[in-house]
Amino acid sequence: MSSSEASRRNRVFVQNASVAYDGLTVLKDVDLKLADGEFVSIVGPSGCGKSTLLKIVSGLERPSKGSVFIDNREVTEIPPRLGFMFQRDALLPWATARENINVGLELSNYPAEKRTARVAELIDFLQLRGFENHYPDMLSGGMRQRVSLGRLLAYEPEVYLMDEPFGALDAQTKMTMGKELLRIWSTHRKSVIFVTHDIQEATYLASRVIVISGRPGTIKKEFKIDLPYPRDLRQIRTMQKYHDLCSAIWDEITDAPEIGGVKNPTAMAKIA
Repeated sequence: MSSSEASRRNRVFVQNASVAYDGLTVLKDVDLKLADGEFVSIVGPSGCGKSTLLKIVSGLERPSKGSVFIDNREVTEIPPRLGFMFQRDALLPWATARENINVGLELSNYPAEKRTARVAELIDFLQLRGFENHYPDMLSGGMRQRVSLGRLLAYEPEVYLMDEPFGALDAQTKMTMGKELLRIWSTHRKSVIFVTHDIQEATYLASRVIVISGRPGTIKKEFKIDLPYPRDLRQIRTMQKYHDLCSAIWDEITDAPEIGGVKNPTAMAKIA
C-alpha cells in the first residue's frame, strides 16, 4: 500500500447497522465509510436518525444490528480520541473560557506543566484573546461555540462528531463559525461527520454529502462535492456547480417526505 493510500484509510466504518427502540426502527441497514481526514456532512428530514447515527459511532448507543468500527476496532464503548460537539455548547457555567478549554487537556491527559501554554495557543488560534477570563454567560453564542471548539481541539480527537453545532446561531454567526471550522479542519485534517438540516451549509463545508431517507433512515444517496478547498462562501455562492449540487441534494430529500409511512410536511419545513 502506498503512503497516499495509507493516509486515506477508513477511520470509521459502519456496517449494516440498524437501530430500533421499542419496536420502532430508526435506522435500517446503514453502511458508511469515513476516510482519514475526510469531511462528510449528513442531511435528511427531521426524525430520520441522523443524531442516532452519531450516537452509535460515538459508542453512546449500540446498534440493534450490525457493527461500528473505528480504526478497525469494533466500538463497544466510547472510543478514545473521539470528540462530540452538540448544538448546545455544554460549557461549564462556573468555569472561564480558559478553564473550559483546559478541561479538554485534562481529559486527554496532556502534561500538566504544558497546559498553560497550550491553552494560550488555542485561545490565540480561535481569536479569543481578551475573552479568556470571561464566563460563558458573558460570551456571545459564537464565542461560546469557539470555546467549545477549543475544548475539542485540546482533547486532540482523531474523529469529530458534530450534531448541528451551529444550528442555534444567527445566519451571520453561523457563516463565521463555518469558515472557522474549515480553517481548523484545513490545519489539522481530522475526520469529521457533520450533521445539519442546512443543505447550503452541508455543501459548503463537506467533501461528501450523504442524504438519509425518512424513517427508517437509510442512506439514500451520496454526493461528491468536488469544489476546491480552501472555500470562501461568498465565492462559492457565485458558482453554478454549487447551486446545482444544493438543488440536487434538495431534490433527493423532498422526493421522500414520508416518515414512518405518514406524510410529514412539518418535518420537511424544518430543512433549511
